[in-house]
Amino acid sequence: MSLSRCRVVLVRPHYAGNLGSVARVMSNFGLSDLVLVTPVANRESMDAVMMATHGLPVLTAARTVGSLAEAVADCGFVLSTSGEVGGLARKGFWGTPEEKLPQLLATLPAAPAAVVFGPEPHGLTVDEITAGHGMMFIPSAAGHESLNLAQAVAVVLYELHKQWLKRERKEPPPEPPASFDAQERMFAHLREALTAQRFLWDFRADGIFHVLRTVITRGQPTVKELKIFHGLAQQLAFIAKLYGVPHPTDVPKTNLGDVTE
Repeated sequence: MSLSRCRVVLVRPHYAGNLGSVARVMSNFGLSDLVLVTPVANRESMDAVMMATHGLPVLTAARTVGSLAEAVADCGFVLSTSGEVGGLARKGFWGTPEEKLPQLLATLPAAPAAVVFGPEPHGLTVDEITAGHGMMFIPSAAGHESLNLAQAVAVVLYELHKQWLKRERKEPPPEPPASFDAQERMFAHLREALTAQRFLWDFRADGIFHVLRTVITRGQPTVKELKIFHGLAQQLAFIAKLYGVPHPTDVPKTNLGDVTE
């Protein structure tokens, strides 16, 4: 599934800079279908072109239509946007982008979908909002509900892209932990090597090794991880055999480390 099937519709946009900024943010998040409904702003103006930057192909390819109905005629799902949430239609019709966009994403495999934004001075009319299948609002500070058009598009498309990535990402199934028997063989190997290195040698050996077991088993090691511990044990044993390790009682105490300190 691609986000290229999601359309951004700007109804009566007034400012050319916003047209360019919207085109740019659409390209940032993988959208390319921009439709302008009776725009006041000129998309060919220098302000629009300068703000588009890498989104210039999106701006250049934008279509202009005469009505909202024409802009979304082939869409299977339409979400409008507004900063006003009081007195609108039926319960459940409006919500945040996080709440409403899953429905739009579910539609994309079968049909195009659209997100509709209103003009900068006053936003969409109630009739335009309720013509769609739902409405989104962006939670903001009380008394400052109205966002700049391009900023509102950026917030919505960021959430859309984030949710799309989560759907598309195929996480490999977690590798199961190694069996109890496999872990016991590794622990026996590791204890033998640590004993050869004289790390375990006196009455504290059982207690120290118990701590090591607890730390390792807490991580539920996999078969691959056990191989690393086996490799560690093998190397420790090899070094002990090659160079020899004196018994701690044969070495002056000032040269000995003490794991309890």
